[in-house]
Amino acid sequence: MKIKIKRFDKSIPLPEYKTKGAACMDLSARETTIIQPHSLGYIPLNVALEIPQGCWVLLAARSSTHKLGLIPANGIGIGDSDFIGDNDEYKFIVYNVTEAAVTVEKGTRIAQISVINYEKMELEEVESLGNADRGGIGSTGSN
Repeated sequence: MKIKIKRFDKSIPLPEYKTKGAACMDLSARETTIIQPHSLGYIPLNVALEIPQGCWVLLAARSSTHKLGLIPANGIGIGDSDFIGDNDEYKFIVYNVTEAAVTVEKGTRIAQISVINYEKMELEEVESLGNADRGGIGSTGSN
């Protein structure tokens, strides 16, 4: 799949797969950002994308991001196929879980991105699904 990309700061490398088996490309902070304790921060990721219709962008933390004391505020980020303008820069929204300010330096690989195909749903409302119940969330046990 070929994706058009616009970088806001050309001194920061293009996103790339860091290993042969990587499912996502790493994204870097465009500017140094300080996130205060127990606060939200918005880290600009230096990219705007034009993704194909029928696709969406998955934006997630790198597996090492938690070591900074930061977690994604939304769990994951979702970029819709119409978020494609020249100034539609992706940002990583994080929450600082620590008691101290966290500084993310410009160029720090902080998030990862993937483009995923989807199929639009058509809902059909019914009174019963006609299936047996499993027992609720977590019903298969804790082991």
